[in-house]
Amino acid sequence: MTTLPPRAGRRCHNALNPFHSTVYFSPDLGKELGELGIDDAHAVYLAARSAALGAVGAGTVTAAFYNFSHELVARHVPAVWSVAAPGAVLGARLRAVDSTLRRVLGEETLASAELAEAAGLALRATEACTRHARPLYAAHADLPVPEQPHLAYWHAATLLREHRGDAHLAALLTAGLDPVEALVSHTATGKGMAPGWILATRGWSRDDWEAAAGRLRGRGLMNAEGGLTESGTALRAEVEEATDEMDSAPYEHLGASGVERLTELGRGFLFTAASAGAFPGELTGKG
Repeated sequence: MTTLPPRAGRRCHNALNPFHSTVYFSPDLGKELGELGIDDAHAVYLAARSAALGAVGAGTVTAAFYNFSHELVARHVPAVWSVAAPGAVLGARLRAVDSTLRRVLGEETLASAELAEAAGLALRATEACTRHARPLYAAHADLPVPEQPHLAYWHAATLLREHRGDAHLAALLTAGLDPVEALVSHTATGKGMAPGWILATRGWSRDDWEAAAGRLRGRGLMNAEGGLTESGTALRAEVEEATDEMDSAPYEHLGASGVERLTELGRGFLFTAASAGAFPGELTGKG
């Protein structure tokens, strides 16, 4: 087995994961699903991300997503499948990916040898992904790989994102962090989403947020100022390290030079997308 530099897989994931998420911040997704009759912003996200699972119920989506309020999910799932079947939603999502990437990357980048190279590297990494105990990854792994390089790269980034994400949920469970505690503690690291964005998209109330913060303080993980204690910082580090371990196979399979190159290319594409306004300015922070 190839030995990678410390956290090399995580750094690579950090370039690929946001690239995958560009479609969820894009107006194109709402437009495409709106044409199918799905016009609520929450329903758009829930349907687009869970469609690979099939016409599942609210319980399955809540379990797979982890940090969304079940009450929010149940308001839209499974009712959304009576508006548009999962296959139609997946088609609309891919059309939204196509138009979004054409806008935020530009046609020259889409036609570049570098993007084709990145797609090949990312797809090679996915060869070592495993389905067991990874529902969102496994569902997406059953989808066909698009032919166009920019869509193939996005597809591979999706597989790698969900592969790590499914493992991350296991790490959160092991750490004893419930859905809101996971969100609050992640935001407290300075790397998570801003509370206002979370409350607007995940279905939790300010009271839910404050109650979770109180539980974290009770465990000695958070201080009165809303920052993590030494124990809290250590626990979040343990969560990430456990996730790294469970997600190491794709990057070990790709090898050190391949991971380094994919990370370099991925960061470049991500910078280009971000510079084109792919992400909202209020997305991250502790405020």
